[in-house]
Amino acid sequence: MRVIIAAAGTAGHINPGLAIANKIKKEEPNSKIIFIGTTRGLENDLVPRNGYELKTIDAYGLSKEISIDNLKKMYKTLKGFGEAKKIIKEFKPDIVIGTGGYICGATIMAASKLKIPTLLHESNAFPGKAVKMLAKKTNTILVSFKDAVSRIKGCSNVVFTGTPVKIKKINYSKEQKEKIIKETGLNLEKPLVLIFGGSQGAKKINDTIVEIIENKMNNNYQMIWATGPKQYDIIKQDLEKNSIDIENLKNIKAYPYIYNMEELMNVVDIIVARSGAMTITEISNLGKPSILVPLPNVSHNHQLYNAKALEKIGAAKIILNDEIDGKKLNDTIMEMIKDKKELLEMGKNAYSISTADAEEKIYKEIKKLVK
Repeated sequence: MRVIIAAAGTAGHINPGLAIANKIKKEEPNSKIIFIGTTRGLENDLVPRNGYELKTIDAYGLSKEISIDNLKKMYKTLKGFGEAKKIIKEFKPDIVIGTGGYICGATIMAASKLKIPTLLHESNAFPGKAVKMLAKKTNTILVSFKDAVSRIKGCSNVVFTGTPVKIKKINYSKEQKEKIIKETGLNLEKPLVLIFGGSQGAKKINDTIVEIIENKMNNNYQMIWATGPKQYDIIKQDLEKNSIDIENLKNIKAYPYIYNMEELMNVVDIIVARSGAMTITEISNLGKPSILVPLPNVSHNHQLYNAKALEKIGAAKIILNDEIDGKKLNDTIMEMIKDKKELLEMGKNAYSISTADAEEKIYKEIKKLVK
């Protein structure tokens, strides 16, 4: 099978694409797969790191505002459509798949013009403008939430599959778990909390962790903290003003970005994160208790909707973005680690809504289109 996957911007768009690519390779090892992205997003790191070729085109999100900047972006996006068309003609794919980012518009439109089968995956409960715009041009749209099926009009085939993720549940032995944790410089003596705010980091969550550090609150637990690549040096400099070295923190290991996320998510006791669709899927597939801080001001407030899916079954605690601070987060962590029985129950509840077979469902839909 020859496959093009369009994914750009954040890990939330790119990792589902990588999960689909890995599934195709597993089922059909001789498959040829390339990615189309931009020169600006994390795809430039994540795609080559995972062994796939990345080709780049121009693509931007467009607003209704009439401005010189928007006209320039419109021109570049139209140029990107031509670039995508050229790549598709040269590669001759059996199918073109989009998993998110502005890149999908140009690539799916180009594939549709060339009569190539197309498939889109929508991770969020409330489909974005791009998906709605491309619905009539796409053969199949796959969704992560059942409620999203009725929200997409115009596509003849909308299928609930869940979100494809690379991260799987692994039952490590005590020795394996200890080795993974020791590599971070931490240990098994105290509970482990993993904190991240998406691939770019989350300033509000980072500010909260800085407050915990400066007030030395985390004496009873350890933290593995992904700040986001662009925020790491800023946080480092801010901490240095208080004579605190980010590379030598007590009970904390900080990283700009975590590359062995699957290992760490499997061995920690609690996860603190935003509540994007991919994160919710990973948490439920791993059966991990979580503290969720939904990103505010996003379309249809979908992150709060996602978080409530875990909260209502007793799998997660929610702290709203405008309510989180060092004390509130620390108190919530302390409350959770004191009751090991409840912590275990939260993990089981999370696992009860696992969609670990998402890749299999998606692969079946791909095969229907590739004849």
